[in-house]
Formats: sequence, structure tokens, C-alpha cells
Amino acid sequence: MKRFILHIIFLMVLFTGASAQQQEVAYTLEDRDRAIRTEERIEALETKMDIKFESQQQQINDLKTMFFWGFGIMITLMIFMLGYTIYDRRTAMHPIREKADRTENNLQSLIRALREKAQNDDQLAQILRSHGLL
Repeated sequence: MKRFILHIIFLMVLFTGASAQQQEVAYTLEDRDRAIRTEERIEALETKMDIKFESQQQQINDLKTMFFWGFGIMITLMIFMLGYTIYDRRTAMHPIREKADRTENNLQSLIRALREKAQNDDQLAQILRSHGLL
């Protein structure tokens, strides 16, 4: 009995579904107008999106250009500062080297004078020998 009831329910569902598929839905002028308006809105939105996308692309390109210029200027300034530092050190060292050369020449002259004097003075000769200058 249960089987018979299940078959009847199955057949009812089958025939109900078939009759629902046979009904046609009318496509009216109002539906056509609504579809046209929807397409126009979509096209307007696409146009707005394209304009915004292009402006954002331009902003990104401007930002990239600004970064390239900024990094270029910073690197140039660093190289300039390095070069100036090297130049300044060489310039600052020049008078010190000249003074050191003069001092060395004066010390050499003094040592020569003391050696000459040490030839006649034994005490001075002993002092110079103890310091390795004779």
C-alpha cells in the first residue's frame, strides 16, 4: 500500500512540474524598456569607472615620478657630501703636513747640531748614545 501511495505522489509531482514548464512568460514592452535602462546604467557606470581608473593611474604615475626625482636628488646630495668631505679633509691636512715636514726638518737639524757638539762634549755624547741618536 505504501508503495502505491508513493507512486501516486511521484506521478502527481511529475505532472505538476511538466504543466508548470509549459506555461509561457510574456515579455512585455515594459520589460524591454527596463532592460534598456539597465544597460544604459551599466554603460554609465563603466564610463565612470574608466574615468576614475585613468585618474588613479595618472596619480600613481605622478607618485612614481616624484619618488624617482626624490631618490635621485637624495643620492646626488649624498655623493656631493662625500666628495666635499674628502676634499675638505685633504685641504685641512695640507697645512698640518707642511708643519710636520718643517718640524721633522727642524728635528733633523737639531740632531745634526747635537751630534756635532757631542764630538767635543763626552757627557752629551753619552746621553745621545743612551737614546740611540749617536
